[in-house]
Amino acid sequence: MLGLRLPVVAGAGVMALLTAGVPAAAQGDAAARADEDAFEYVAMGDSAAAGPLVPGPDPNLLCFRSTMNYPQIAAARLGAQLRDVTCSGADTEDFSGRQHFVLPPQYEALSDSTDLVTVTIGGNDVSLVQAAVSCLNALPEPVGASCADRFTADGGDELAERIDEFTPDLDAALDEIADRAPNAEVVVVGYGTYLPPGGCYPKEPMWARDADYIQSSVDRLSERLGERARAHGATFVDLGPVSEGHDVCRAPEQKYFEGVVPTSWAAPLHPNAQGMAAFGNAVADAVSGTQADSGIQADSGTQQRVEAG
Repeated sequence: MLGLRLPVVAGAGVMALLTAGVPAAAQGDAAARADEDAFEYVAMGDSAAAGPLVPGPDPNLLCFRSTMNYPQIAAARLGAQLRDVTCSGADTEDFSGRQHFVLPPQYEALSDSTDLVTVTIGGNDVSLVQAAVSCLNALPEPVGASCADRFTADGGDELAERIDEFTPDLDAALDEIADRAPNAEVVVVGYGTYLPPGGCYPKEPMWARDADYIQSSVDRLSERLGERARAHGATFVDLGPVSEGHDVCRAPEQKYFEGVVPTSWAAPLHPNAQGMAAFGNAVADAVSGTQADSGIQADSGTQQRVEAG
């Protein structure tokens, strides 16, 4: 009886329902199968992944998340179904807790069906942006004070100590991600080259030694992320080399990060749209490479989906 047209006894609306019901059901089944076969990607992390003020704001305005951030770029390249829960201001506590009191914990986006997880985290745990802002000096030396001197007083290194203190939280986060998404490839994404050697005072108002100290701290954090990623069997994407030569001191058309006074739509001291495109492609290249090595192929025809955090 399926597919047969019945005599017109009822109204035309009923007839349309009867004749359209079969193809609609078939389409529903096909959609369900496509959903089951989708390459599911969850993006976790902080503003370096979320992309605050990069054009294309996500409906979740609390996170200052862009629809053109690196997870979006990578998802489009991989043909992945994306759930982006990155959020500006996030630290590892927001993986298990409610950021801004209302947002679900980022861990809740993970499941047995998750195929890929990217993570950018640590900058807020060690207060790197705040440290960088404290290094700004409107006037040249010797007027003012050096933040490098302050952070390394008495032979110590305050930012290095913060990174050491953050490491157990990072390990715990990577363990939890592996438990909640046991079938997923986990990709930890580092931070980039924000400043060239010696900085570019006064274009960016940070003394040369302070610029070198801040960038060395960023590099130290990225190195720690890479070290712990490998220890947990995860892939690490190092954005330092990717962004070298594209720091805040470059011309607007060359730089991947905005400086204290942005020259394009992006938050100060954060990636811009050019940077997000480069970083997303770097992540997609890394994932494609590991998939090829393991014989896994992402379905390039899968439609990407974005869900607010």
